[in-house]
Amino acid sequence: MRKYALPLLLTLLLTGACNKKEKQLTLSGLDPARFEATNQRVRDTVTDNLHVGLYTLKNEAGMEVCITNYGGRIVSIMVPDRNGSLRDVVLGFDNLEDYMTIPSDFGAAIGRYANRIDHGRFVLNGDTVQLPINNDPHTLHGGPQGWQYQVYEAHQLDDQTLELTMDSPDGDMNFPGHVIAKVVYRLTKDNAIDMQYCATTDKPTIINMTNHSYFNLSGDPSQPATDHLMYINAAAYTPCDSTFMTTGEILPVEGTPMDFRTPKPMGQDIEQDFVQLKNGRGYDHNWVLATNGDIKQLAASLYSPASGIKLEVYTNEPGLQVYTGNFLDGNVTGKHGIAYPFRASVCMESQHYPDSPNKPQWPSVVLNPGQTYESECIFKFSVEKK
Repeated sequence: MRKYALPLLLTLLLTGACNKKEKQLTLSGLDPARFEATNQRVRDTVTDNLHVGLYTLKNEAGMEVCITNYGGRIVSIMVPDRNGSLRDVVLGFDNLEDYMTIPSDFGAAIGRYANRIDHGRFVLNGDTVQLPINNDPHTLHGGPQGWQYQVYEAHQLDDQTLELTMDSPDGDMNFPGHVIAKVVYRLTKDNAIDMQYCATTDKPTIINMTNHSYFNLSGDPSQPATDHLMYINAAAYTPCDSTFMTTGEILPVEGTPMDFRTPKPMGQDIEQDFVQLKNGRGYDHNWVLATNGDIKQLAASLYSPASGIKLEVYTNEPGLQVYTGNFLDGNVTGKHGIAYPFRASVCMESQHYPDSPNKPQWPSVVLNPGQTYESECIFKFSVEKK
């Protein structure tokens, strides 16, 4: 999804300890020292000097996942291709400074509310809440200082598990309630990233978290991902207007370019003369999953014929936002000096539907005191030899 939000300004004390010893690079070629910092100030209040760093998860199969607690972002995912060679299959930057200064959602743990809220306004228990506008005329991904531009407290529990905690005070981006949220990334033995979210609040609020990884399964993000075969287990979707805001309708995909119930290349129909593709400048829509919250059912998949790498998505969420890199234009340079071109990636964001607080007919996103918000999404990687 498109981002206009500017990164939260942080005062950073860059550490130089790693410069005194030989660099230990990750399999994806990242230098952890370039992600090291101490967060001195968040939302204009002094914190407990949360450390910012790069955390690496590995499994016995040789897969590697690198994550920074700045925004809870997945920085790299190394998975084997059909020849057994490791490829990095997500877009991102190779240093903390770029994540802070170049507006992006690359790999982020989005909160408090993923996707758009109409004109940044909703009514909760009779009170109108006005959020800051950062995606004119709407609020996107929690506002200009959403959690993707804040620092999560990090605890690496073991070689395969990272726990991130966000302590979000009452009034954070004008959202009500003091919220404690956790994201746990777990790398499994069978090459899956299991992401589990939970949150509690002391006042009624709304919450809708997701991961915003930009996938190019070929491992070559200098090339578009339009050849990727995409499958979405959904017979319906929520259309949007020209401002990318959902209309409140739920329409069938049958007979439209929105039908991915049979795998087809992402770019096969993307230039068709279809109003929703014009409104989204491509695919930037929420699909109504037919999985009924059953995480054991396949929600979606993506396959690169160039590498043989396949991604399967499983979730207990009712919706999946699919965004096809329509606002990438070659002006952002990421890892290894690669400029990311138009439609260089596909995002698959498990979530509740966009603007649900203003659509009472849709599944609720309200979280009350005494309740626990729980969400889960699994990105499972495999190889097809064909």
